Amino acid sequence: MNQESICVEKLTKIYPRVKAVDEISFSISKGEIFGFLGPNGAGKTTTIKMLMTLIQPNSGAINIFGINALAHPDKVRQISGYVPQDVSIDGDLTGYENVLLYARLFNVPASIREQRIRETLQYLEIQDRAREMASHYSGGMMRRLEIAQALVNRPRILFLDEPSIGLDPSARMIMWKLIRKLRDEFETTIFINTHDMNEADTLCDRIGIMDRGKLIKTGSPAELKASVGGDILTISSQSPHCLDRLKELGYRALSEPATNHTVSILVSNGERLIPLLLDSLKASGVEVETVSLKKPTLDDVFLKYTGTRIDERDTWESTRRSRRTMRKLNG
Repeated sequence: MNQESICVEKLTKIYPRVKAVDEISFSISKGEIFGFLGPNGAGKTTTIKMLMTLIQPNSGAINIFGINALAHPDKVRQISGYVPQDVSIDGDLTGYENVLLYARLFNVPASIREQRIRETLQYLEIQDRAREMASHYSGGMMRRLEIAQALVNRPRILFLDEPSIGLDPSARMIMWKLIRKLRDEFETTIFINTHDMNEADTLCDRIGIMDRGKLIKTGSPAELKASVGGDILTISSQSPHCLDRLKELGYRALSEPATNHTVSILVSNGERLIPLLLDSLKASGVEVETVSLKKPTLDDVFLKYTGTRIDERDTWESTRRSRRTMRKLNG
């Protein structure tokens, strides 16, 4: 994994009244699973679309396997696969016909087209359902069919926008196993956009924290969690002076709470600190209702560097609804 597959420098995209992507720079190695972690609207999808040459940046440079993407977009598209967040299959076509359509769009030679489609469907383990209408597929099978469409041209790099969104836990595990298999067996570079901390932690070799168009921090999941710097102690109290007393004791809230009722602070040796801290708070007239301690997660990393937590509800629910609608077509 020492060859760069993607190199981005000061990439910027500006829409009317909003800077969607703000001078971000990063690189990805060949065969790496790299993920952007951030909420809906952070600039993740806009970045992928620029890398895929689907939209033009206002400024910056993009190189994909040494190809200047801005000067040679056709060359980049021929070595790339893209699975968008929204439904991209045609429910009025069979699984086979959906992949055939993409094979023709990518100019897969007619002499090998049938074999390529067959191999791709078999690799995604949907060959037995290939002649059924795609609208009858489950959510997990729909997602696998979308990946089959993106793989039919044998891409060197695969872009996945929220790959497991809307899937049930079982289908999600199958999807994650498939993504690792692609990387391990074909050295495919995989770029993932996700707002799912567990997905990023489980799949990605490295992660970039995206928020409001900026690339805030990059590193492996372990490096990012270690950068939080300690344990997360969460204290709940009805006392109006709890936060003030914690500040007096030298602790800083990870984010400014809406009320004083629940406060999260960063501590060292949390297990040993809890009884001492509770005694100090009680002596100051602060009655603690509950206290919890946990090791840092990627959610805590995001909170540290952005001051907010990722709200995944809107993205999850809208995409899940669209996929349920697709499965009901012709039903």
